[in-house]
Amino acid sequence: MRAARLIKMVLLLQSRPAMTAAELAEELEVSERTVTRDAQALSEAGVPVYAERGRAGGYRLIGGYRTRLTGLARGEAEALFLSGVPGALREMGLEDAASAARLKVSAALLPSLRDASRTAAQRFHLDAPNWFQEPRTPELLPAVADAVWDDRTVTARYRRGEDEVARELEPYGLVLKAGVWYLCARVARAAGGGAFRVYRIDRFTAVDAGEERFARDDDFDLPTFWAERAEQFARSILRAEVVVRLSAEGVRGLAYVLDARSAQEALEDVAAPDADGWVTVTLPVESEEVAHTQLRGLGPEVEVLAPEALRERFAREARRLAGLYGYGASGDEMDGMYGDAHQAGT
Repeated sequence: MRAARLIKMVLLLQSRPAMTAAELAEELEVSERTVTRDAQALSEAGVPVYAERGRAGGYRLIGGYRTRLTGLARGEAEALFLSGVPGALREMGLEDAASAARLKVSAALLPSLRDASRTAAQRFHLDAPNWFQEPRTPELLPAVADAVWDDRTVTARYRRGEDEVARELEPYGLVLKAGVWYLCARVARAAGGGAFRVYRIDRFTAVDAGEERFARDDDFDLPTFWAERAEQFARSILRAEVVVRLSAEGVRGLAYVLDARSAQEALEDVAAPDADGWVTVTLPVESEEVAHTQLRGLGPEVEVLAPEALRERFAREARRLAGLYGYGASGDEMDGMYGDAHQAGT
């Protein structure tokens, strides 16, 4: 532990002209007294660490000293490619490896380029979770991530509905989608499987990674696999249809309340607008319940034509809204309004 800290201290001093004891203590997550002792230990080991006292003092390396301990370990190199996703690194337990890799790269760069990591971080940042949702890190994510990096077969237990199922899996890759972690894995061939599947990690109840390693399929491509499965999933849940009329504003807003691709495909087949400028569209939806929630976002820019049960649900809401805002329209008047619009639309 101390040896790793001493190496990190040397790399920090090599990548910057000078650092105060407080700055080193913060970077190394130790006390300033420990920094003093570590600097003394480095000096005794032949590393020319020089301490300057006073208000502008600090620690520096003398005479352009360069360490040769800048070769990246495999884990550090892999973590470096994920350094643009700091939250994901922390959740997978790779933050220390990424930090060490960045220091080694900085130490190997020319002095004029050593601030590249800082300037890049100040200009680009990836925030994966959705708005208004507090991301929760699955407790078993670090264990799964370790198995993914090491190509180790795992025995996992996960919740499937009301049941708990055990599977022996070959974990190929992790995906962070809208703040939710997924594992892309193949059911172990030794267990009679071989098919690739997707598992939500927050549904795992236990993960046991043994020492056995599996041979990865060189033809497996994680981004391609995920894109295909994501599209299949999005289409598989669209099991119902609704028929609606949309104003021009409703057409523009449709992609914001429904799946964007499904909305675009549905709009490609519409006929010309009617005399009022509205178009009739058949939309694939997950269910009437979900369609009700989604289409409410379009307000008065959408009229449901079918199914009748969904249309009546919107009619009831319209009557309630009229009463809430003091317009006092009777049920017959509201039904008449919907009826007239329905005839115009059909």
